[in-house]
Amino acid sequence: MNPPPALKPLRRPWLWLGLWGLALAAVLVGSLLPAPELPQLPHGADKLEHFGGYGLLAAFAVQLFATRAALLRAGLGLVALGIALEFAQGWCTSSRMPDAWDALANAAGVAAGLATALTPWRDALLRLQRRGA
Repeated sequence: MNPPPALKPLRRPWLWLGLWGLALAAVLVGSLLPAPELPQLPHGADKLEHFGGYGLLAAFAVQLFATRAALLRAGLGLVALGIALEFAQGWCTSSRMPDAWDALANAAGVAAGLATALTPWRDALLRLQRRGA
């Protein structure tokens, strides 16, 4: 089965897409877990967690997708996911509430992760695969 044309020429594209999908699923589950089941963080530290998590998801997208259009779609999708999960916390859980600052931290993380496309790190996964060949 051929990978989508927007992907970089990775040796195992479906493996990498699957890992990215698992990371997205982990964010989804973690965002909707009841608050008592989550570790307690110092005040404000959750914003760093949001920024870092979405930053890693976006940086992973940079490793996967070859075109600007695909990266733009991935970035907008991640921002939309972050906003939707904030609403879902209010609608679908009784122990969590939506937080606009969390959504902003998510979006800032996405921007930072996508910014790795402007660095030499943008092709780290391709270089790693070439070394292993």
